[in-house]
Amino acid sequence: MDFSLTKEQELLRDGLTKFLSTRYELEKSRAAAKTGAGWQPDIWRGFAEELGILGATLPEDAGGIGGGAVEAMVIAEALGHALVVEPFVDTVVVAGGLLQRAGGETASAVLEKIVEGTALVALAATEATSGDNWRDVSTTAEKDGADWVLRGEKVVVTSAPLAGHLLVTARTSGGRDDEEGISLFLVDLSAVQGGLTMHAYRTIDDRRAADITFDGVRIPGEALLGEEGRAWPSIARARDEGAAAVCAEAVGAMRRVLADTVEYCKQRHQFGTPIGSFQVLQHRMVDMHMEVEKSVAATYLAVLNLESDEMVRARAVSAAKATIGRAARFVGQNAVQLHGGMGMTEELAIGHYFKRLTALQYEFGSTDHHVSRYAQLTRP
Repeated sequence: MDFSLTKEQELLRDGLTKFLSTRYELEKSRAAAKTGAGWQPDIWRGFAEELGILGATLPEDAGGIGGGAVEAMVIAEALGHALVVEPFVDTVVVAGGLLQRAGGETASAVLEKIVEGTALVALAATEATSGDNWRDVSTTAEKDGADWVLRGEKVVVTSAPLAGHLLVTARTSGGRDDEEGISLFLVDLSAVQGGLTMHAYRTIDDRRAADITFDGVRIPGEALLGEEGRAWPSIARARDEGAAAVCAEAVGAMRRVLADTVEYCKQRHQFGTPIGSFQVLQHRMVDMHMEVEKSVAATYLAVLNLESDEMVRARAVSAAKATIGRAARFVGQNAVQLHGGMGMTEELAIGHYFKRLTALQYEFGSTDHHVSRYAQLTRP
């Protein structure tokens, strides 16, 4: 596959890589994730004001640059390489894409704030009984005068504790698993008067997430984004865009894990010689390298097909997510094994990367889900 970045995309990658290498310390970010607010607001402001990456993929009329999926891939890979916990994929890729397609004054105003770095947005789509099936929506939205009233529960809403706005999927008609009848609502958390309960927690990979209950939450009529009951196509696309972005993030993380493992094997001595000289371990690292390269190719395939028709896009994304899921498991586990007991300590970066690679296998659909979806989409 011949895939070359433009000069502008190379500048974007190099500028972000330099920023992260000089400003983003792993020890400091882990401390913020564990004891502070869960992120570093000054880093987010730097993304917006110094680098402009928060608007790199968003439209020009919202203050963005008007880039596309390749720019999102370049950014996500660099963020994965540095193990950044700030919610770029959740806010810019997923929520930004949904808001852009929805259109309207309300969505445009929030898009502008995302570009400025003053708004964080999280998508609340998963429910306790739905698993990987985002069409299985039991949360309801009922019209009450000029307002809407939300009732239901969402689980593992990543970035929700950090966000000022939620994008909530709710059913306004149809059965629980129907595509028709799913609507999308923008909830301004600062304007909610009551009925919303958020149980926040830290995930295994030092991200922030929450389980949210909507018990008669009243929101204004303009909170409905797009046409009532017709939000599913945009939600399905946003999920695929998020999956492609985390595939790129996983590639960045695996590149770092592989490089650290090779370097460790050069330095670690056993029987008076570096363990990297043992042929069996060399073979293991070659296998890790091959998994990374397969992941790179699969990610390119997914990214280049995000603008294709729904079936082609879904096949490419599921193929990539399944490939990445297996590769992340193989590379992460072997890296920890080659590091020995040191691989799971807090002192080494490898343990933190391993946790992130484990979590990435389940974001925007598990590996098993995407294997099953690919099989269904390629059935004669």
